Amino acid sequence: MRLQERLRRRVVLEDRFDVIRTVAGADLAFDPATDTAFAGVILYRFPEMQEIERRMARRKLRFPYVPGLLSFRESPILIAAFARLRSEPDLILIDGHGRAHPRLFGIACHIGVLFDKPAIGCGKSLLVGEFREPGARAGSTSPLIFHEERVGTVLRTRDGVKPIFVTQGHRVSLETAVRVVRACVDGFRIPKPTREADHYVRDLRRAFQSGRQG
Repeated sequence: MRLQERLRRRVVLEDRFDVIRTVAGADLAFDPATDTAFAGVILYRFPEMQEIERRMARRKLRFPYVPGLLSFRESPILIAAFARLRSEPDLILIDGHGRAHPRLFGIACHIGVLFDKPAIGCGKSLLVGEFREPGARAGSTSPLIFHEERVGTVLRTRDGVKPIFVTQGHRVSLETAVRVVRACVDGFRIPKPTREADHYVRDLRRAFQSGRQG
C-alpha cells in the first residue's frame, strides 16, 4: 500500500502524448485449479480499429489475491505480454480501473506509470464511488464520485445496456479518456480492444485447460 501511494504521485492526469495512431487492449484470465494467469494484448490502428498484432504470456501467479492490491498480482504477467509486441502502442486500454480505486491507483494507473504510457481504465463493473444512472441512450454519461472527488465517467455505450466505467490511468485527461473509449466502441457494450483481449485470454485459458485434461 505504501508503494501504491508512492507510485500514485507519478500519475499525470492531463494529456501528455503526441498523435495517437495505435491503441492496445489488454486483459487477463485465470485458471484457479493451477493458479495460472493468461495475459493478452492486442494492438490496433487508431481510429480505424484494424488489428496489427496480438501477443500473450502465461505464468504462475506469485502474489496472493488481496482486494485493492490486484495490480501487483496482475502486472507482471501483463508486462510479459506487452514485452512481446513488435510495435509500441501509443495508448493502452486496460480492462480494469485507474483512479477509481480505494487508493486512487488501480491497474490502469500501475501499467501506465510502469511504462510511462498514456493509459485508460475501462471497467465493466463498479469498484468504488457513487454515480447517478446516465441516460438510456448510447453516449450518455454521468460523473463517478469517490470521497467527493470525480474519479471517472460512467458511459452508456449502447442504448439501454449497462454502462461502463471510464477512468484515467496515466498521461490522459478524463475528457480524452472518454473520447478515446467512444472511438473504440463498435456497436457492443465493451470497447473493441478490451472486448477482443477478453475473448483472446478466455480462448487461451480454454486451450490450456483442455490440454491439461487431455
